[in-house]
Amino acid sequence: MADYLLFATERYALPILGPLAETLQAAGHGVSALFVRGAAGSALPAPVRAVDVRGAVALKPRAVFSAANDVPTFVSGAKVQLFHGFNVEKRADTRGHFRVRGLFDLYCTQGPLTTAPFRELAAQLGHFAVVETGWPKLDPLFRGEDPEAAALRARAGSRPVVMFASTFTERLSAAPVLLHAIAAEVAKGDRYWLLTLHPKCAPELFDRYRALAGPNAHFVEPEQLVPAQRAADVLLADTTSVVSEFVVQRKPVLTFRNRAPKPHMLDFDDPAGLPAMLERAFAPTADLQRALADYADAIHPARDGRASERVLAATEALLAGELGALRPKPFGAWLRGLQMRRELGYWGFGG
Repeated sequence: MADYLLFATERYALPILGPLAETLQAAGHGVSALFVRGAAGSALPAPVRAVDVRGAVALKPRAVFSAANDVPTFVSGAKVQLFHGFNVEKRADTRGHFRVRGLFDLYCTQGPLTTAPFRELAAQLGHFAVVETGWPKLDPLFRGEDPEAAALRARAGSRPVVMFASTFTERLSAAPVLLHAIAAEVAKGDRYWLLTLHPKCAPELFDRYRALAGPNAHFVEPEQLVPAQRAADVLLADTTSVVSEFVVQRKPVLTFRNRAPKPHMLDFDDPAGLPAMLERAFAPTADLQRALADYADAIHPARDGRASERVLAATEALLAGELGALRPKPFGAWLRGLQMRRELGYWGFGG
């Protein structure tokens, strides 16, 4: 069977690529992973093997699946974009989620809210295809029992569970501003807290949140993000894409100074209001529950845990020519390819 390559630049890519690796292995394919930058030193369970850039080129993979904004174009195979998060409107579309860099042959979109804009761009540009597959990262949310989620839930005993997650973008991050308010809620002990931060957050912030762990709270590493979402009843966050991931479960979310608050969010701007907002989240109104369901269906309607299978099927359809002929990549893609060669220290031109 064929060999495939997984590409990651940050640790948060591992929960995205892991379910796809399992699907590829179940189909009998070989799977290798190239981890660079912030993901360097990461690992996925065997038999996935980590390779360096020269090993990736030598592999000659049938396809490269990327959970990053870019992909090494000098490695052979179809280049497939899986995305590293949902569109949370942190920045303008042309600089954010819908920025097309000319590197990918296939965009595997998460749901109608992102599929339609990418299909419009594909019609205009012509050098990539778009298939709505759902997001591999969320497959475990809908696959039977999750022992990790059950273990996290067991820590709470009979108490309700709140999860806190925050973006690293300084102007949008709730982590520094809400630290004392969260610490006060943790100290009460009436609810159990699962705490996590974006891997790019400052080390001193990690230290302060890790220090809250104890009988009423547990710090969750990036690789445990999906089990934590399954275990939690309510999410407290900011403008992180974890908000959208959590909403797919139709569970209430509190957002602190969200950049683009929407009806499915309970948004607030004063840390002193946290206790009252938690009470609201744990007693959602019918209107809020309806808004949660509507938004979940718009961003990720698939709830069967089979997004990874659809990603593989879409990739095979692309390689078989079933998605139509693609135009040549723009000149900017060639330049970006040269930049990536420099960044990754690879100047062989046989790949």
